[in-house]
Amino acid sequence: MAAGGGGLGAPGRPYELVVFGASGFTGQFVVEEVARVAVGGELRSGLRWAVAGRSREKLRAVLERAAERLGTGRGRGACGAAPWRGARSAPVPRPRPCGVELLFCYVSCSFLLQYRYFGEPVVEACVENGASCIDISGEPQFLEGMYLKYNEKAAEKGVYVIGSCGFDSIPADMGVLYTRDNLKGTLTGVESFLMVKSGPEGACIHDGTWKSAVYGLADQDNLRKLRKKIGYAPVPVVGAKLKRRGIVFYNQEFKQYSIPFMGSDVSVVKRSQRYLHRELQETPVQYGAYVNIGGLGSVIKLMFAGILFLLLVKFSFGRKLLIKYPEFFSAGRFTKKGPTQKQMDGTSFTMTFFGEGYSEGQDPQNGKPNVKICTEVKGPEPGYVATPIAMVQAAVSLLEDAACLPKRGGVYSPGAAFSKTKLIERLNKRGVEFSVISKPEV
Repeated sequence: MAAGGGGLGAPGRPYELVVFGASGFTGQFVVEEVARVAVGGELRSGLRWAVAGRSREKLRAVLERAAERLGTGRGRGACGAAPWRGARSAPVPRPRPCGVELLFCYVSCSFLLQYRYFGEPVVEACVENGASCIDISGEPQFLEGMYLKYNEKAAEKGVYVIGSCGFDSIPADMGVLYTRDNLKGTLTGVESFLMVKSGPEGACIHDGTWKSAVYGLADQDNLRKLRKKIGYAPVPVVGAKLKRRGIVFYNQEFKQYSIPFMGSDVSVVKRSQRYLHRELQETPVQYGAYVNIGGLGSVIKLMFAGILFLLLVKFSFGRKLLIKYPEFFSAGRFTKKGPTQKQMDGTSFTMTFFGEGYSEGQDPQNGKPNVKICTEVKGPEPGYVATPIAMVQAAVSLLEDAACLPKRGGVYSPGAAFSKTKLIERLNKRGVEFSVISKPEV
């Protein structure tokens, strides 16, 4: 994959991209998206790609499903008239998984049940074999742990390890940058509000995400220790300090209640802003992330569910109950089967960004913000439609926009890695759309 100076990694590798964990619930949708991009002529020289996972039979079934949904035969697909790439088998739990596959590719896209338990061997294998790695992890402990352990090694190898390249957290991270770039002045603070709409079939999420949340909340103390070990430099506050919202508050803009977004968006955006300030001397942007939950009835239900969740997650037997019965404890929001195709087709998301800052010529260190802007990122079902789109387009940006990546390899957040690339433009073309809702007015 793209090396530190904008070139490619080890020459002569037969594949640009390997999808690792392709037979998993999310992986199957990513395979379909990769195939769609491969036959769509988006890359200058086509795309040579392969799949890898624990079961060759399941991998073949995933390829067959993708071929059927794209309306192509197995004889055509992955690279124009070239045959679909064969399935390679690689067990996840081994200390050095898929080493052979990674020797054959520039970029590995990984999809694992819990990255905190199975993610590091993939990152290690990628770095050792000179392959860049993209994942969709929304687990701050894994993401920041990989930064601590592999940032310098990845820099030496000239490869990029980029986490959170799915719904967590490309819309948020790139949305903040998009808001900044569309403000004529200095953006100093942004709040985002997520709204997910579902059709008559409702919406649900595969329980892999539920398990990540259970283990993540149970391990908050270790995350704090990890951050102390990393020794992050504080991100300076420029302009008026962004006010912190309450646990539950009524949002006048949307006429409904909102709560803080519990995903990794805030930590990922902060990592990006720290990097852009330190390395590129850009003004750091403060960020708050929230999700709209509806009326008072939704608030009451969520409060009871949240209190029960927080009580159970503190004890091992409680965590076992949560993991064994996700559908019961989440009121049907998380299931072991995941959403149906009808549910995915009827679901969409909108993330609205309200930015404030200082007009051109105005000193951000003096006075109150005097300019505002509203932008939006919207797209299809976030978990299994928008996430594959985001991840695959991130991989395409690694392959096609190599000259615009950071000069050094390393472990990056999406905003840090892709701030100068065409990723937003690519996402717009694939249905994850960035737009300005209201232009700034002094």
